[in-house]
Amino acid sequence: MAISSFVNLFELIMNHLSSVKHVIIVLSGKGGVGKSTMAAQITMCLHAEGKKVGLLDVDLCGPSIPKIFNLEGRDVHQCPEGWLPVYIDKEQKIGVMSIGFLLENKDDAVVWRGPKKNAMIKQFLSDVYWQDIDYLIIDTPPGTSDEHITVMEALRSFNPDGAIVVTTPQAVSVGDVRRELTFCKKTGIPVVGLVENMSGYVCPHCSECTNIFSKGGGESLARQTNVPFLGSIPIDRHLTLSMDTGKNFLESNEGSPALASIRQMVQRLMAIDRDLP
Repeated sequence: MAISSFVNLFELIMNHLSSVKHVIIVLSGKGGVGKSTMAAQITMCLHAEGKKVGLLDVDLCGPSIPKIFNLEGRDVHQCPEGWLPVYIDKEQKIGVMSIGFLLENKDDAVVWRGPKKNAMIKQFLSDVYWQDIDYLIIDTPPGTSDEHITVMEALRSFNPDGAIVVTTPQAVSVGDVRRELTFCKKTGIPVVGLVENMSGYVCPHCSECTNIFSKGGGESLARQTNVPFLGSIPIDRHLTLSMDTGKNFLESNEGSPALASIRQMVQRLMAIDRDLP
């Protein structure tokens, strides 16, 4: 990229993100661990805490955020400042942007090489007009790809808070997350905390917890690597149903162990953010 083009991109990003108080990147070492689910629930819990939140989905090949929020088929509109996010509430306190909004058909595959993906991510970061928001949550693809490097290169001068890394308890997932933490260290991404998702299944009838995928692998890794542990989220079929139907899990599942754990995770995240310089 020419120096003048990089300067222009940097100015656009700073113009649109200068009023964002916190930027959190959600990472996972592998797919299927519930990264997008955690990004969505963090967004909703922050909103429930009175925060104004943006959710940017840069998982270009697997954009699940529009489905999770029941926003499929919605259009992205332009304003003089750039693209407006799609808002899910009348008060416009939760804004969402995803490549899914730009596809003609929800079943279309994004078959792009790296440079085109990177250009799209840069456009998301520079052109989306988030206005005044407290948190921008960025849902990324799984792994340690060039998309992650593009996000961090574009955000580094903006000094983002860092990354939340999502794992499941079993050793194969924890091993991938260990590599993800190494990636964060090499690329200069601060790790805000680690979340262990799918950590046991609590029976809705007897409340007994069965550790389907074992338990404690994420917490143990957090201790070994001196990373804050944000909590363990048990499997909850109501959470799965809410993701499939686009309903708000927070509204109708009081008493759910998963909901209690998610709320506790967000409280810990907010406490960490308050301690950041």
